[in-house]
Amino acid sequence: MRFKNLAELKRSEAYEVSLAALPAEIRLTGYARAKAFKISELVRQVHGDSYEWYGYTLGSRRHPEVIIDLGLPKNDENNPQATRIGPENIAAYQESLPADRIINGWIHSHGELDLQGFSAIDAANQQVVLDYVTALVKQPVAKRELVIRDLALLVEGRWGPQDLETGSVSLITDVPVAAARIMETVYGGFCYAIVIGDSGWHRQEIHYKRRGILTGQTSVSKKEAGVIELEPSGPFPQGEIAALREEVGAKIQPIKYQLAKLESV
Repeated sequence: MRFKNLAELKRSEAYEVSLAALPAEIRLTGYARAKAFKISELVRQVHGDSYEWYGYTLGSRRHPEVIIDLGLPKNDENNPQATRIGPENIAAYQESLPADRIINGWIHSHGELDLQGFSAIDAANQQVVLDYVTALVKQPVAKRELVIRDLALLVEGRWGPQDLETGSVSLITDVPVAAARIMETVYGGFCYAIVIGDSGWHRQEIHYKRRGILTGQTSVSKKEAGVIELEPSGPFPQGEIAALREEVGAKIQPIKYQLAKLESV
């Protein structure tokens, strides 16, 4: 059989069995949604202008896929056009949380900017958060076959050094085996990303990371996601506004200079 082009020769996909599904939509409480826009409102009131800010979306360890609250860490810097996440601050904030709480993503504001989506700066921040969060929420999501073209099957006690010269991988068993398939566990994790604007708009994505335990083969992907509120989003509780105002005053740190690369670019 002849092939006109080597591109016609395609390697078959490795056999894979799904073990668990990662979230396809973002589920959150009305409380978390109301808190996000209240923070933006308080930023304008306390600091006299609209600044970008960031926080973490929080879930429970038993149900990490649900956003039940937002955490506001001390921001490294806040600018009308950008905000940045320091990787060292994520672990420190996780350690400050109650034992049953876990960071499952991040949320930030674009303030009054016209950019109703994610920027290049956001992508850099997202990678920092993704690496940390997926380490917390990873789970076995699949078993994937390792495609080995020349697997050498040997028997314990019946092989010598010369037998190891053949085959790219040698599998030594206690009894003779005619054929074998090797399946590695693939661990997967997710991280939520939400951006909001002062006028009330919001966009959100789910980012995924998968890694084979034997091969170390890693893949990263993302998708736009809808939001499912678990209960109606009412006003933020009046009794909690004063404490949240203090947090905004202490943790949002406006800077006045213009960054070289703005969100809108």
